[in-house]
Parts: sequence; structure tokens; C-alpha cells
Amino acid sequence: MNAVSSISQIASLMADPKRSAMLWALIDGTPRLANELAMMTGLTSSSACAHLSLLSSAGLLRHEARGRKRYFRLATPQVGAAVEALASVQLCSAKAHPPEATATQLPMSLRRARRCGDHLGGELAGELYHRLVAAGWLEGTDRQLVVSERGRAELALVGVYIDALAPHQQRGCVICRCTDWNNQGPHLGGVLGQALFRLFLQSGWMRESEDTRALHISALGIQHINRIARVTTLQVG
Repeated sequence: MNAVSSISQIASLMADPKRSAMLWALIDGTPRLANELAMMTGLTSSSACAHLSLLSSAGLLRHEARGRKRYFRLATPQVGAAVEALASVQLCSAKAHPPEATATQLPMSLRRARRCGDHLGGELAGELYHRLVAAGWLEGTDRQLVVSERGRAELALVGVYIDALAPHQQRGCVICRCTDWNNQGPHLGGVLGQALFRLFLQSGWMRESEDTRALHISALGIQHINRIARVTTLQVG
């Protein structure tokens, strides 16, 4: 099947609002029963089963048996990425009237922290980006950020060495300001974003899931990540 044919067939399946709603209900990777999806999308059980059968036959969903019950989930992380990407596209005629499945309805697990390409995305990533800028670790304009001398020294203390990341590039090339479509503002991409994400994973502060781009963060991980570029205030006591 060529790319054009594949896009056409997938688009035709997702053109039905109820099927799109089912896919969106499964975006966080949580397996759900057919009757649960029916209730969430306002369908009868028989109609929901028919839609789920079409999506499963096309390879967009897979199901697993647990006793007599069948749970449905997105077939691959790529399906979730495609659904999320489509949700981020807003037609000019729809700007004044956003669709029901808006970005603000993204499940909390995905809103807080998720993989964004090869780096960290979500609210946690946005907060880290703003701290790096506010602490002076990054400097410049929104279009061209660079790591400051202070930033180089501070990042080295947490195990990220800028010169080792891009030894043959200008220092500004390690920074990429990635804008989060889920109304959460920018976060850090590029080589530096990748390096920090690898650090968080290798340190065991967060872990990835096989079925979703949502990241599981440990309590210790939250503490360590929140300490990066944290501006300390004078304690009186």
C-alpha cells in the first residue's frame, strides 16, 4: 500500500466523529471496554462494537481479552502520535468554534510529561524551559537562544557538557525552541533537549511506556528536575 492510499483509508476511517472520539478517548494508552467507549462517545453498544471492529481491522486499534471481557487500546504509539498531530491542526473556519476534542481535554498523564519527538514535552518541560531562561542559563531571543557561560557551568554540574554535545557546531545550534501545541508554550528541543531527556531517563527519574508517549515520573525525579535552574530565595528564620 502506497502512502497516498494509506492516508486516504485512514482519513476515511477517522472522518466519522464517533470513531475519532473513540481514538481520542484512548490517547493516554489506557485500555477501555467497548461499553465504556460507547458511553464516552454516546453510542449504543452495538454501534460502538461496529466502529471498534472497523478500527481494529484497519490496524488502528488492538484488543486484549481479560476473561470474558475485551479491552481496546491504540495499536501503536505511532497511531497516538498521528491522532494527537491531527488534533493540533486547526482549520481557519474552526478557530472561532473549536471542536469537542480540544487540546485542553488531553489526559493529565500526557499533559504533565510526554515524549515530544526525541525530547521532553508537556507542562514539566515548559516549566523547565522558563526556569533555564529566568536563571540566565539560556540567553538571546526566542528565535535564537544560546547557552550562556553560566549555563554551561551549571549544566556541567548536572552532567550535561555543552561542548561535548556539539563540538563542531556554533553553540547556538544546540538549542531548539520547540512550541507545544497543547497551549503550554515553548519547551527545550535540539541537542540540549535530547541530552536532558536522556539524563532524566538514565537517572531513573522517569520511564517510558510501550503503549503511550506519556512518561511516568518518580517522586525523586520530580524533586531533581525541579531543582534544575531553580532560583533560590533567602530564607528568614
